[in-house]
Amino acid sequence: MENLALIESFSEFKDEKFIDRVTLMSILEEVFRNTLKRKYGDDDNFDIIINPDKGDLEIWRNRIVVEDDSVEDENQEISLSEARKIEPDFEVGEDVSEEVKLIDLGRRTVLALRQNLVSRINEHDNGIIYKQFVDLIGEIYTAEVHHVRHNVVILLDDEGNELIMPKDRQIPSDFYRKGDSIRGIIESVELKGNKPSILMSRTSPKFLEKLFEQDIPEVFDGLISIKKVVRIPGEKAKVAVDSYDDRIDPVGACVGMKGSRIHGIVRELGNENIDVINYTNNIQLLITRALSPAKISSLKINEENKSVEVFMDPEQVSKAIGRGGFNIRLAGQLTGYEIDVYREGAEEDVELTEFSDEIEDWVLEELKKAGLDTAKSVLEQDVEDLVKRTDLEEETILEIRKVLSAEFSE
Repeated sequence: MENLALIESFSEFKDEKFIDRVTLMSILEEVFRNTLKRKYGDDDNFDIIINPDKGDLEIWRNRIVVEDDSVEDENQEISLSEARKIEPDFEVGEDVSEEVKLIDLGRRTVLALRQNLVSRINEHDNGIIYKQFVDLIGEIYTAEVHHVRHNVVILLDDEGNELIMPKDRQIPSDFYRKGDSIRGIIESVELKGNKPSILMSRTSPKFLEKLFEQDIPEVFDGLISIKKVVRIPGEKAKVAVDSYDDRIDPVGACVGMKGSRIHGIVRELGNENIDVINYTNNIQLLITRALSPAKISSLKINEENKSVEVFMDPEQVSKAIGRGGFNIRLAGQLTGYEIDVYREGAEEDVELTEFSDEIEDWVLEELKKAGLDTAKSVLEQDVEDLVKRTDLEEETILEIRKVLSAEFSE
C-alpha cells in the first residue's frame, strides 16, 4: 500500500470522529515515529513530512555514507556500494536521504500502526467527550432511547454519544420504547478505561430543581431561590422556595394560577405530587409548613438529637403521615429533623399492633402504609376511602372495622 493511499484510508476517521485533519496528522506522525523507534531503535534520523491539506505523508531516512566494511549502525550509516545504488555519484561522508515506503516496514508493522492510530484517535475523542459532559454535570440533557434492557436504558444523543440510565435512576412509572426522546440530568461522568461512562438521572432532586429553573421565569432570573428539594420519585416531592423581594409570592409564582405553571413539571415526573412551601429560618414554622396539609396543634423540638414531637388532632394524623408515609418522611428530610406524630386526646386509642392475633400482618402493614397505626385512626376513615388508599378489598376492611369496634364496645 502506498503512503498516500494509507493516509486517505486513515482520513476516513475524520468524518466520524471529533477530530480535525491537523490533529489527525499530528497523531499520525506520533504513531509513525513510535513505529520507527520500535523497528529501527531510533527515529531521530527520520524526517516525516505531512501535508494536512492534501492528507499525504512522506517518510525519509537520513544516513551517512561510510566505507563498505565500516558500517557499525545500519540505521545511521549506509555502505558506499548501497548508497551508489541510489545515486551513482555518492562519496564517503555524504548524507543520503532515502524514502521509506510502507511496504518496507512490513505488513504486520502496518497493521499494528493502523491499530495504534485507531486507539489514539478514540482516546483523543473520548477525552473531548469526557470534558464536554463533565461541564454538563447537573444540567438537563435530552437523549433518545436506543436500547431498553432489564436494569438499564441505553441512550444516544444527537452526536451519537452513549448515555446510560440505570433502573434506580428511572421514575418507577416511566415506560420507554426505542426512539423515545427523554429528559434527565447528567448526574456523573467517569472514565472507564479510556471510555467515558455518562450517567443520566430522572430521580435526582437536582432534576426537579432544574425543571423549576427551566419552566418558571422568576426562578430562572434569580428572583426566587430554591432552598431545598426532596423527592420520592414518581410519588411525592417537597420544594422549599424563598424570595428576597417581598412583593413576590414565591409559592404562588411557582405553582401558577390553578397550578398552570407546575402542571408541566408534574406531568414530566409521572404525575409526581409536588408540594411547594415558603422557606423560613424559623424551624418551628418550617416544620409546620413541611407537614402540610395537616394542621398542627403544638410541637416540641429537641435540638440535641434533631428530633421533634408533633401533636395534632386525631383526624389530622393520617394527613401528616400521608399515603405510604411519604409526607412525614419528606417533611423530615426537608427540615433535617426526625418527626414523631402524637394524637391529642388519644389516650384511649389502641395501637394496631395489639391486634396482630386477630388481623394478619400484611393487612396491618397495608394500613400502616396509608398512615394509619391505631384502631381509632382506622375507624375514623370512610370505607370507600380506605379501599382507594390501600390494596384491601371492601369485605376485608369491613371485617377489620368489626374487630376494631369490638375493642371499644361496652
